Amino acid sequence: MNSTLEMTPSRRRSGPLRLAGESLTWRSAAYLLLHFPLGLAYFVGLTVLLSVSVGTVIIWVGVLGLALAMILWRGAAMFERRLAKAAFGVDIPDPYRPLPKGTNLFAKWKAMAVDPATWKDLVYLFLVFPLGVVEFALSVGMWCAALALIAMPLTINWQDGGFLYLTVGSHEIWFDNTLTTLPAIPLGIALAFVVMYVVRGIGYAHGALARFLLGPNETQALRARTAQLQASRARGVDAAEAERRRIERDLHDGAQQQLLAVAMDLGRARAKLETDPAGAQELIQQAHAGAKEAIAELRNLARGIYPAILTDRGLDAAISAVAARAQVPVAVEVDLPTRPPAAVESIAYFIVSEALTNVAKYARATRAAVRITRDQNWIVVEVSDNGVGGAEATPGGGLAGLADRAAGIDGILTVNSPPGGPTVIRADLPAVW
Repeated sequence: MNSTLEMTPSRRRSGPLRLAGESLTWRSAAYLLLHFPLGLAYFVGLTVLLSVSVGTVIIWVGVLGLALAMILWRGAAMFERRLAKAAFGVDIPDPYRPLPKGTNLFAKWKAMAVDPATWKDLVYLFLVFPLGVVEFALSVGMWCAALALIAMPLTINWQDGGFLYLTVGSHEIWFDNTLTTLPAIPLGIALAFVVMYVVRGIGYAHGALARFLLGPNETQALRARTAQLQASRARGVDAAEAERRRIERDLHDGAQQQLLAVAMDLGRARAKLETDPAGAQELIQQAHAGAKEAIAELRNLARGIYPAILTDRGLDAAISAVAARAQVPVAVEVDLPTRPPAAVESIAYFIVSEALTNVAKYARATRAAVRITRDQNWIVVEVSDNGVGGAEATPGGGLAGLADRAAGIDGILTVNSPPGGPTVIRADLPAVW
């Protein structure tokens, strides 16, 4: 349940051009320019409503007004959390304590009143207005300065005096025509890039404040984290138990039966060895073939537990080997600066292996693709195909088992498979475990 700040630049996202191409920069800029009226509405509305409610508490009408105000500012805080996610990439879960069950409205209002998160919401909503004034003024001033410099070659002829000049010591530098003001264009562009960095910095600070006041406190975060770990541990145990049963079933139905047939053939061959050497020879050959089949079955079973190529050569080679055995052409891209931990490699391998198996069985696809990259602290595994779609992680199914495996190391598996395709299975696994 950790809140995340998308504002943090990744290892590959540095430089003004890349910053200008990121939607987050322009979302943050739009927020800083347009959020000021909303902050004003919060300030005026809450001030009026709370003042009237407090002034009329003595005749009980104010109690209803306070209850209404509390509900409204909670709703506004919920909206602000979603707005912070859209503008700054700040994921802030609701921190509220559970409300009492039943229809007793007074008990619910009392629970809201004693919840510290309710009053932190109110503090944030009152702070939005003064912060919005500063953010709006700073943003408008800097953007206007950058645009004025860029447009100066056009606007210089619109000045009342027809010129501008800059005094440097005892000298005056005159800008009285389009040609002499052309250097203002690169200066304006440079200032615009500076403004982008300032916008991202202000957005990061605003997002951090929103996370502090609108998000859960440390105790709530620890409780949520504990609950998440308990759930992921339970899912990991269930996945391990299901894997144990699968191995047991495969041994019983496959290699064990083949070895039993080998033993029976050898027993019959020994009985015929003196009386029917030719028949005994045939039974020995049959037992030999059965032993080779049993060895192949055991080899496949061992590969399903943990393939040797994954240990020896890493994820790229192991995934390439799986793709080579697939029934449809598979494009493989593995871009990892370093090898992930063994547990993460194993789960990534089995996610790809199971996904490609499903492609062969159900997707009716003509091609598939596997892409494994690192995004900051996450290993991202994506398996896509151009099949018919409709895949679902149903309880007890293969995809649900993969989701349980991923959850065992705090990973997340998502399935996007609309009817008609395409299907994209994505797993976000921690890079450090």
